[in-house]
Amino acid sequence: MKLVVQVKLLPSPEQAAALEATLRACNRAADHVSRTACATGVKDRNGLQKLVYADIKATFGLSAQPRCGW
Repeated sequence: MKLVVQVKLLPSPEQAAALEATLRACNRAADHVSRTACATGVKDRNGLQKLVYADIKATFGLSAQPRCGW
């Protein structure tokens, strides 16, 4: 059984800025993956991961979890 808990974040101004920056980086990375999928015709998760994983890490500085959550 899964337990779902809703919590309200109350970040400090610095934490809020970091969260926003991470969200924006994730959005830019998702756009990059989408453009790559359209340009190459590769649509499957594993194929896309092989194409963009290293580039997403280098370009957007994201850790593995947000990079692989497509």
